[in-house]
Formats: sequence, C-alpha cells, structure tokens
Amino acid sequence: MLSDDLARYVALHEALGFKFRTQRSLLRLFVLHAERHGDEVIKSDRVISWATEAPSPEQRRNRLLTVRRFAIAMYAENSQHGVPAADALGRGLFRRTLPYIYSGDEILQLMEAAAALGSPHTFYSLTYSTLFGLLAATGIRISEALALRLGDVTEDGLIINHTKFKKSRLVPIHDTTRAAINRYLSARVVILAGVDSLFISKTGGPLGYNTVSGLFRRLSRKIGLRGEPGRPGPRIHDLRHTFAVRSLEQCPCDDAAVSRHILALSTYLGHAHVADTYWYLQATPGLMVQIADASESFVQGGQP
Repeated sequence: MLSDDLARYVALHEALGFKFRTQRSLLRLFVLHAERHGDEVIKSDRVISWATEAPSPEQRRNRLLTVRRFAIAMYAENSQHGVPAADALGRGLFRRTLPYIYSGDEILQLMEAAAALGSPHTFYSLTYSTLFGLLAATGIRISEALALRLGDVTEDGLIINHTKFKKSRLVPIHDTTRAAINRYLSARVVILAGVDSLFISKTGGPLGYNTVSGLFRRLSRKIGLRGEPGRPGPRIHDLRHTFAVRSLEQCPCDDAAVSRHILALSTYLGHAHVADTYWYLQATPGLMVQIADASESFVQGGQP
C-alpha cells in the first residue's frame, strides 16, 4: 500500500532530523488521490495530473518534485514504481518571495497590539510582545525562538540549538533586548516554574507555531498591515528579513566593509551559505540605490 510506503518514507526523514512538515502534507494528499484511483504503486501520469491541479506554476512544480523524490526512493525498493521526469511540467526557476521590510513604527504597533491582548498587563500579552520584539531585534527564525529553553538565555547572549541547518550558534543581544527578556523572565518565574520552554502558552506548555502565526496574522490585520483573511500580506518571517536589511543599510558603502559585514551577518543569522546573505543586497530599493551609486562612481573612475 502506498500509505505504508509513505509512512516509512516520512519516518526515515524525521529520524534524520528533518521537520518534513510541508512535504509530509503534500505527499499525504497525493497518496490519498492515488489510492482513490486504486493505485498500489506510484504512476508517473498520476503524479503529473495531480500536480497540474495546483493553482500556480510554482506550486505545480513543487508538487511534482516532492512526489518525484518519494518515487525515486520507492523505485529503489520496487522497480514497478514510476518516476516522473523532473521537467515534465517545464523547467522552473526558483524565485524568492520579495520580503516585506517593516518600518520601526510598524514593529512598534505590532508589539503594542500584542501588549494589549487580554486584560492589561497580563502575562499572555507580555509573552507575545516580548516574542515579537525579540524576532525584530535579533532576526532569529520563529522556529528558533519557539525552541528556546530557559538555559539558552546566557550572559553572552542566546544559544540557538534548534536551527534550520543543525548548527548551534551564539546570538549576542543588545542591552535593551536583554532588559526586555529579563522583564519577561521575572514575570514568568512568578506565573510558572518547572517548565523549561522560554515562551509558554496559556496552558503552560510551549508555544506552537500555528498558534503564534495565527495570532500574528490577526494582529497584523487589526493594525492595518494585512487585508482580509486569505489575502497575502507581511509575514512573521519578514521580521527576520527586516533585521538583515536594516543591518546592511547601516554598513559603510565600501567593498571591504560590506564583505566583513556580510560574513558577520551570515554567521549571526545562521545561514548555511554566505550567498543567502548577499541576496539581501538586492532585496530593497534603498540598498539597490546604494549599489547603483557605488557602481556609477566606479565606472566614472571614482572611489565606490
């Protein structure tokens, strides 16, 4: 049964440390579709027809390639499985989602909206205002913030153990950020002791991603950053993009300084490749203007 094959495939990836959330959901949808048609093995034409049901070229290609990787693994066990061609739906180019860069006022409004949750000065509101402020002030991933433990808050900064690329790192923090975390910790000790997670829910357990992202969208709509439900808008991950871009905007505009800053920022953000950090140079009009001015100066024989 394809369901059994999928269960083994997912279990293998999770055992290797992959979260595999999106892939798992897509593959389950495909397997349900295939089994409704009576398929006991993966059929290439079934994969392609299912993939084309997605609403956009990017999503169709993602469907195809996700199932194709599953098919390759299953083919290694049983050659009756079909493996669709990678370019069956054409060759697509990876395009990054253009980040939304928050202004300082927008971040402040978001934190104020979080602070106003529930009764005034409740721990619930303090949790979310501190969390959103930490994301904006450090640029760490939301998954990294939610995985923080009490012992990860040290005199030297935050120890990020649960990272996207399985590499721990130390994130130094500003004195104002440390003061905000200390205020939160003081209240947290009174509310709940004996739980290791730094950020906790109303029930005393660790905060979940879906809960946080849902509240973030609700608060964003409340302050006018997003439209109605279902409409695209600024994401919680864009707080990380904003941190990176604002950091680069403060960098002196010369080659040596930019190179040093990029390397330091790449390490701070926990990027697997420094090229991922260089991408931020083209992420906003402000940075592009700096690049254009430097290029023009160089062409004219001046100093960039």
